[in-house]
Amino acid sequence: MSKEQIGWIGTGVMGSPMCMHLIEAGYPMRVYNRSRDKAAPLVGKGAVWCDSPAELAQGCDIVFSIVGFPADVEKVILGEQGALSTLAEGGIMVDMTTSHPSLAQKIHAAAAQGGKASLDAPVSGGDLGARQGTLAIMVGGEQKTFDQVEPLFHVMGKNIALMGGPGCGQHTKMANQILIAGTMIGVVESLLYAAKTGMDLDKVIDVIGSGAASSWSINNLGRRIAKKDFEPGFFIKHFIKDMGIALEESQAMGLSLPGLALVHKFYKHAEALGLEERGTQALYLVLEELQNHK
Repeated sequence: MSKEQIGWIGTGVMGSPMCMHLIEAGYPMRVYNRSRDKAAPLVGKGAVWCDSPAELAQGCDIVFSIVGFPADVEKVILGEQGALSTLAEGGIMVDMTTSHPSLAQKIHAAAAQGGKASLDAPVSGGDLGARQGTLAIMVGGEQKTFDQVEPLFHVMGKNIALMGGPGCGQHTKMANQILIAGTMIGVVESLLYAAKTGMDLDKVIDVIGSGAASSWSINNLGRRIAKKDFEPGFFIKHFIKDMGIALEESQAMGLSLPGLALVHKFYKHAEALGLEERGTQALYLVLEELQNHK
């Protein structure tokens, strides 16, 4: 039985290894990225380069996208040269970008009008999870569509769940990002405290990372902080976007999230310092700088 023809839009830090897993699993692949050079390793493994999302979607059974911002999602899926303009009837559009739940619902409605289907399927696990194929994938959409795509999700991740109808994957990702935001401020303040005492940060993480304070952030991003490695596994600019969406959704529901608002403020300060292209662990540099200016 032949495998589905797959299209992949977005070959950045997360998208490239996710797409590579599917290629290595034997799925025929068509790829598009705004910067062609970033897709070169995938083309080298047999993927077919396409000059636009519309060209890519022609002949595809399933198209995945994971791009930067909601405006990018609209352009590559719903735009004049977007994937839905040429995706055949019966095709499936899967957006894995962290985006607005309302946009996921808009995409679902547009797909349904053309006899197509869609899923919103944001992920958690960072660049490490993408490379190792261990991502958590939270999905919104219809059960029938989820069942068709689930085998492909299992190539890219380990914890896959249908959370409800269109937009519910994005709502779940907002809950995830709210928790991550609070955890990151704890990680940074904890390690700043340990550094101030002159302790070895890796030794501290060895102990507190295996007890009640254990988290993915301390055991992965904490190690990067200890090495003064602030390269992106997940960009600060994208986390600012995610927190902004969560704050907008919360405000619309009449929900106050003061902890998230505070962390969002710190990350906006990171952006003002020119750190938006660094990894989220670079929040450490922001709080360190604030301490040094006391």
